[in-house]
Amino acid sequence: MNWDAFITCAVTGSGQSHLKSDKVPVTPAQIAAACVEAAQAGAAVAHVHVRDPETGAPSRDPALYREVVARVRDSGTDVILNLTAGMGGDIVLGSAEAPLPLNPDGTDMVGATERLVHVEELLPEICTLDCGTMNFAEADYVMTNTPGTLRAMAKRIQDAGVRPEIEVFDLGHLWLAKTLVEEGLIDDPVLIQLCMGIPYGAPNDPNSLMAMVNNIPDGWVYSMFSIGRMQLPYAAQAVLAGGNVRVGLEDNIWLEKGVLATNGDLVERTANLLSAMNVSLMTPAQVREKLKLKKRW
Repeated sequence: MNWDAFITCAVTGSGQSHLKSDKVPVTPAQIAAACVEAAQAGAAVAHVHVRDPETGAPSRDPALYREVVARVRDSGTDVILNLTAGMGGDIVLGSAEAPLPLNPDGTDMVGATERLVHVEELLPEICTLDCGTMNFAEADYVMTNTPGTLRAMAKRIQDAGVRPEIEVFDLGHLWLAKTLVEEGLIDDPVLIQLCMGIPYGAPNDPNSLMAMVNNIPDGWVYSMFSIGRMQLPYAAQAVLAGGNVRVGLEDNIWLEKGVLATNGDLVERTANLLSAMNVSLMTPAQVREKLKLKKRW
C-alpha cells in the first residue's frame, strides 16, 4: 500500500479522442489551460502531448511544445511538466500481403535526436521513454522503439539532466528498462509508468498487474493507469499495489456513463477517492524531492 501518492494527469494524448469529446484540449492554449486545471484539482504532474491546432492530429512540432510550456510557466502554476518523447516511432505497413512500401498516412519514423528536440530545448523536469516496440489494435500499425534507439535516447535524456519516465506496456519492456539501468543510461531514482489494458500489451487484470509490480526492482518509483472505464478503478488499484496514479483525457474521456469529463473532473474524482482511502496527495515540491528533479523555472 502506498500511503503518500502523486497524481499525473495525461491531458490530451495523441489518439482520436478529440473527435469523440469537445473537452479534449487541442490548441496550445487549451492544453496549457488543461495542465493548470489539473494542477488546481490536485495533480502534481501534467503529461503533455501536442496536436495540430487546425486538425487535432498528433504533432511533434517543437513550436507547439514551446507555446504550451511558456503558457504554463507564465501562469505561475506549480506543476511538474512531463513532455512525451514518444512521437516519431510510428510505422504503418502497406498491408498484410504487401507490407512495403510503408503507408505514408500514419508512418512517422525519425531518429533519436529529432525525437528529443523539444526536450533538449525546453528542459522539462520529466520526459517519457517508451521502453519497447508493440502492436496496438490497428491492423498494420507498429509502435517502434528499438533497443538501439532507446539507448541513444536514454543517453541524450541523461545528458540533458531530465528524468525519464519509462513507459512499460509489458514485461519485456520492464526487462529492457532494467538493462538500460544496468548499463548506466538511466540514473536513480528510476521512474516507470505501467500502461495497462492497451491492446496488445499487458491486460489490466489484477494478476497481470501484480506480475509487473513483482518484477519492479526495489527503490524504483512507479505509477500506473488503465484506459476507458477502468481508469478510475485503477486509481484505487494503483495505491493498493504500492504505486502512484495517472488519469486524464489521454486514456479516458468519461467521468461516468454518459457524462464526458474534463481533466479537472478526473483529477478531482481521483483525489477524493484517494482521500477516502486515507492516502495523502503529494505536492509538486514533494515529488521533486522524491524524484530528485531539477526545477528550471
